[in-house]
Amino acid sequence: MPDAPAAAEGDVVDHYENFPVASVLLPRPLRRPVAVIYRFARTADDLADEGDAAPAERLAALGALSDALERIGAGTDPGTPMMRALAEVIAEYRLPLPLFHDLLDAFRQDVTVHRHADWDSLLDYSRRSANPVGRLMLHLYGAATPDRFARADAICTGLQLVNFWQDVAIDFARGRIYLPADAMARHGVDENALAEGRCDVRWLALMEELKIRTEAMLQSGASLALDLPRTVDWRIGWELRLVVQGGLRVLERIEAVGYDVFRRRPTLGPADWLLLAWRAAARYRSGTAPSKPAH
Repeated sequence: MPDAPAAAEGDVVDHYENFPVASVLLPRPLRRPVAVIYRFARTADDLADEGDAAPAERLAALGALSDALERIGAGTDPGTPMMRALAEVIAEYRLPLPLFHDLLDAFRQDVTVHRHADWDSLLDYSRRSANPVGRLMLHLYGAATPDRFARADAICTGLQLVNFWQDVAIDFARGRIYLPADAMARHGVDENALAEGRCDVRWLALMEELKIRTEAMLQSGASLALDLPRTVDWRIGWELRLVVQGGLRVLERIEAVGYDVFRRRPTLGPADWLLLAWRAAARYRSGTAPSKPAH
């Protein structure tokens, strides 16, 4: 795997994803803009995370993407094929540039900030690292309203948190901890426990608390799938249902292994997606999804 700055812009490293990107459930006209946005976000994330580059090199590479966004805003050539494609999508769908800058800001933070003091710190990070994606999707769907933004934020933040709990060991090996430090202290879990992969009663209590809060957040945004304009293709609602159910299922998987995310990384397989489809159909036919975002 090449160092991040040495990789050509847009040569995105393969990554496991819990949820489909530009999947067959998306209407065909939206697949290209979604893929273009994803390519930008994935490239920036890789510049922050992948390879052996020094922090200064990573920040410089992310700065170059920020400069390219500024050129898009000024109506000048952003300089690379990836950014030109993004400029076309931004212009066509009138996407807000600050959302892309928020993503870059979060990735810069990944380079320099490796601990989070509390839940609010994680929410602030997720506001920039995850929520812009959901808001951009609503703009693409022609469904951008404050109420929908709030529920999309709940879903996107919830998914980001699921990924943190799933990747505790991977992140710790990179020198990062995305567990709230105050909750760790309250439950008596320290960094030595993470280093040793200690799954004792203190760890279980910490993870149970985080799992319950994350589950409530995902469920609070779930009604967004029922509240899209009639002009939005019905498949987008199904995509949202599966995304929410996917996050909830990963939480179940984490719980099922006794919260031992040190020795196994809970993931979803083909059988899980059949279950998710059944759950999405059953739950949303009844219209029982809660409606108030929980932060």
